[in-house]
Amino acid sequence: MKCVLVFRHVPHEDLGLIAEVFAELGVPYRYVNLYETVPEEIRFSDWSGLVVMGGPMNVDETSRYPFLAAEVRWIRGAVDAQLPVLGVCLGSQLLAKSLGARVYPNPVKEIGWYDIQLTDAAAGDRLFGECRATETVFQWHGDTFDLPPGAVLLARSHDCLQQAFRHGAAAYGLQFHLETTAAMIEDWLADPAMSAELEQYGADAAAAIRRRTAVVAPLMLALGRRVFVRFAELCRP
Repeated sequence: MKCVLVFRHVPHEDLGLIAEVFAELGVPYRYVNLYETVPEEIRFSDWSGLVVMGGPMNVDETSRYPFLAAEVRWIRGAVDAQLPVLGVCLGSQLLAKSLGARVYPNPVKEIGWYDIQLTDAAAGDRLFGECRATETVFQWHGDTFDLPPGAVLLARSHDCLQQAFRHGAAAYGLQFHLETTAAMIEDWLADPAMSAELEQYGADAAAAIRRRTAVVAPLMLALGRRVFVRFAELCRP
């Protein structure tokens, strides 16, 4: 049985809720930990889909992370092979770059809980249909990207125009972290490098995120489950 291929850039940014949905629907998956080993070749005929996770690097740090250049080619290969593709945060930026879009620093970093606005196009989308006009999602990013040529914008926010897009029938980029559970967010807040990034927002930044998580995380869980079930259905052998 074919598996979904998952590119992971750092250990703590894993599938989260996506793994739970895949398990429930019987969709097998396999991680490729690019921070440990880089495949010489990927044949997309061997896989049922591709998920590209987040990470602290930016898409152009190829001298420090040489696998990024190959990864952009692989993602484009998956799109050209018409595999279902899901890019999360860094993954969405890599997907955008693979499709010819510019990736660059967002005017502000988005870290914590933010509202996104769904576009009219989202109402008819296979993954995002039936979403509310405004949803609250978890963010942790500093970069953004232009909408790739031919792509459809599905969501935007006040501080970051490109929040979700679809290219073709089944390639999706999500700038936000819909896969995060409350436990994952707590792990991120406890991570020394990530907690250091919060220091610029004041001593109460982590506590403020925790308070908001207690209220909002269950709502995002329902949204994420609906979106990821629909993506998993695209990947079923």
